[in-house]
Formats: sequence, structure tokens, C-alpha cells
Amino acid sequence: MPKRRVLFLCNANSARSLMGEALLRQMASDRFDAFSAGSEPDEPHALTLEALHKQGLDTEGLRSKSLDEFEDEYFDFVIVLCDKAQQVCREWQGRAREVLFWDIRDPRLISKLDAYEQALLEIRRRLQLWLPLHARD
Repeated sequence: MPKRRVLFLCNANSARSLMGEALLRQMASDRFDAFSAGSEPDEPHALTLEALHKQGLDTEGLRSKSLDEFEDEYFDFVIVLCDKAQQVCREWQGRAREVLFWDIRDPRLISKLDAYEQALLEIRRRLQLWLPLHARD
């Protein structure tokens, strides 16, 4: 059975979407290929990488990417993690089997490690609820 493709989208692709990509790779890389992108990509935030490392998540190969890199690709699931990206990402509704909107608070607004850890925990919890629903699609 081929792996399903999941794209995590956010505005800057510097925190939440990178967290989603890293988490899904750890939690279900046998069933899903995880990617992330941003509508206005920036660099991975240092506190994002620190929070991921503290949780033992692999950050090798994580980089901020533009939506343009994926413009001709199809995804089984697109998970949008912020309101700003939600406005830009409505176009993905035709190029994905399912588009989900999970509005996770932007840890960059607080810029403290615990805000990044909280965002990571919230994304993990949502994935823990979402993954069993798609165990046998």
C-alpha cells in the first residue's frame, strides 16, 4: 500500500508547519510522507529547532520551503496551521483529497521556548487523534 502524502502549511514555515512535518515523520513515517511549506517562507526559528530537539525529534533536512515548490503536486491531506495561510491556501482544496484547518497559536508572537513547546504539544495531540482515523483509509 503506498504511503499517503501530507503537507503542513503555515505562513512562514519556520515553526508550526515544520513541527507538524517532524512529528508526523516520527509518529507514522511507515504510512505517511510528510512535507511542509509556507506562503511567505522564512528560516527555521532557533526555538523551533530547540523544542524539537528537546522532544527527541529529528530535524535533519528540515528547511523552510515555499508553496511554489509543491504547486504541481497532489497531496492526500493538507493541514493548514494558521489563519493567515488559510486565506492563501484555499487553492489547495482542488489538489488535495482533504484540507484540514488547525489554528495553532503562533509561538513566534511570544518568542519563548515554552510557547514553542506548547505549540508542539498541541500539534502532537491533534495528530494522535487524527492518525487512528486514517489508519486504514
